[in-house]
Amino acid sequence: MSNACAKKLIIVLGPTAVGKSDYAINLALKYGSPVVSCDSRQIFKEMSIGTAVPSEEQLLKVKHYFIHSHTVAQYYTAGKYEIEALALLEELFRSHDTIVMAGGSGLYIDALCNGLDDFPEADQTIRSQLMERLDKEGIESLQAELLKVDPETYYSVDIANRQRVVRALEVTIATGHKFSSYKTNPAKQRGFEIEKTGLTRDRDELYERINKRVDLMIEAGLEDEVRSLVQYREMPALKTVGYREMFEYFDGVVSREEAIDLIKRNTRHYAKRQMTYWGRDNTIQWLSCPTQTGI
Repeated sequence: MSNACAKKLIIVLGPTAVGKSDYAINLALKYGSPVVSCDSRQIFKEMSIGTAVPSEEQLLKVKHYFIHSHTVAQYYTAGKYEIEALALLEELFRSHDTIVMAGGSGLYIDALCNGLDDFPEADQTIRSQLMERLDKEGIESLQAELLKVDPETYYSVDIANRQRVVRALEVTIATGHKFSSYKTNPAKQRGFEIEKTGLTRDRDELYERINKRVDLMIEAGLEDEVRSLVQYREMPALKTVGYREMFEYFDGVVSREEAIDLIKRNTRHYAKRQMTYWGRDNTIQWLSCPTQTGI
């Protein structure tokens, strides 16, 4: 839609710890909008500390959606998010001309903006087998297999993303068809204008913010939060930075100090992969954050 009366969705994106929450809240206050979260982990009510959900003070400033709205005990996918978020936006646009969305999950943002291809349902047996291999053999083994069976996918996705590699192999093994063969659908048309604002920072400053954020998570009780989720550790939501390293500490694979250092390192790597992922999107308007924006 391009007319002056078009409804507009402003998506605030960027790497972890860059300052999306503060920026999105200020933008929402300007437009009288709520903030719709587009984060694949903050959606789970049992995961607060390790996902860096907005603070209580931030949540009180404006209404937030998709924060602590689902349980980690149930599978949740980008496809489900696409359906639920579009339904929410349709309702919100009845009373708002502009809606602000904030998120760091590239796949969820893509699902909302462009729709997902019609991939087969997950095969939990094959996925469990691949996850077991991932733990025993490491990501390199699965990357090598993906390169062999589907080089097009290997060279087009973030192969450092464990879940993405597992999903691609799962579909290929389950169907006998390459994962890339399903990625043929054109982008779906949305009934509203989409504007993407990407936040950036100097790399050293961003990494310093990440390290400080992890220290604050530890002080806030990240270890206890992860211990409370041990029974769900095989769920995809828990195969993520901050939780995976703590499970390794509980298993005696690394010391507590090593786990904390690994969380910092892996979060920095994740931020770098996020920027690489979005670097392919020429519709994003990039904005350098002021240094005073909070953690």
